[in-house]
Amino acid sequence: MHFTTESSADGVTQRHFTLDGAPGVLWQPDGSPLGGRPLVLLGHGGGQHKLGPGLVDRARRFVRRHGFAAVALDAPGHGERTRSAQDERFATEIGELIAAGRPVSAWVARHTAALAERAVPEWVAVLDALSGEAERTGRTEGPGQAERPGRVEDPGHAEGLGPIGYWGLSLGSAIGIPLAAAEPRVAVAVFGLTGHASQAEAAGRVGVPVEFLLQWDDALVPREGALALFGALGSREKTLHANPGGHLEVPEPELESSERFLARHLIRAGASAAPA
Repeated sequence: MHFTTESSADGVTQRHFTLDGAPGVLWQPDGSPLGGRPLVLLGHGGGQHKLGPGLVDRARRFVRRHGFAAVALDAPGHGERTRSAQDERFATEIGELIAAGRPVSAWVARHTAALAERAVPEWVAVLDALSGEAERTGRTEGPGQAERPGRVEDPGHAEGLGPIGYWGLSLGSAIGIPLAAAEPRVAVAVFGLTGHASQAEAAGRVGVPVEFLLQWDDALVPREGALALFGALGSREKTLHANPGGHLEVPEPELESSERFLARHLIRAGASAAPA
């Protein structure tokens, strides 16, 4: 992991990095190491990128309100990453299908599944790299653990990252579901705005608490597919939050609720992991 630029504003440090060609951003409290701190993985939607306004605002809220760290990656073919011929072809054809009023869900599912095959190993590599960074820089007692907030222990006694959560809708869920299925370090997740039969097998292997967002009038993701995917999730604790409106019309209070859900579980996980 190679950190390239760093800036700070309102108590939040923003660090850009690259890892094996994948560009990303890490947010954390100013002057505080990663060790012991809950980490939120943020997946962006299709056609967006790691520095989309909504994603950045969400990352900064997790840092400022809860003292978490947050990290985002450009998905393959998005943001600073070069588009492949397949990416270009998909962008053209999906536009034509939408303009013609034809169904696009199966087409989107095939493309996002291909992106997920590339993106999941990248996220695992980022977790490995950040775990090493946390061990190298030392430990701050995370939320739910600290007797004295901000107390930093000797770097020689670092214990790696704190609890890890995932937040991502649409393409962010198409990547996040197989990631949560394969990666035992993910302890809680927010998914939604996705739903295709091809995702059911991975969803069945997700066992962590999940909050799932569904837009009732989503033209890109048929309601029946989203409901079936929610049903396929293997999580014992899962909640479905459905709202009227299209794919891009998730109500702001719903987004805020999903952030509280993630924070609540990460704080609880941090407290249960603290030494007695």
